[in-house]
Amino acid sequence: QVQLVESGGGLVQPGGSLRLSCATSGFTLDYYAIGWFRQAAGKEREGVSCIVARDGRTSYEDSVKGRFTISRDNVKNTVYLQMNNLKPGDTAVYYCALGLGCDYGTMDYFGEGTLVTVSS
Repeated sequence: QVQLVESGGGLVQPGGSLRLSCATSGFTLDYYAIGWFRQAAGKEREGVSCIVARDGRTSYEDSVKGRFTISRDNVKNTVYLQMNNLKPGDTAVYYCALGLGCDYGTMDYFGEGTLVTVSS
């Protein structure tokens, strides 16, 4: 059974950092891509970053480039999102999802999400 479980969210001050984890099970991570999404209150869910597990190719949405770093541990079947220099606009529920490639529109098997709140 395919399962993705997000963790690592919390309350952080502007300029702070958090590392989110996406623990996966039920499939071989090597063959897929994992995307991180976020949904702020009253807004649509948007793709933030993606990694192709086999070769480590990454992509980022413009607003997080230079601040967020996605990585994977294929042994632990876990994908991480290191978030630095967080801004209030990053406040959202963050989700990870599975895809054959980094096409956000085709990704599925979203987890339940982890809440990130950036506030002073």
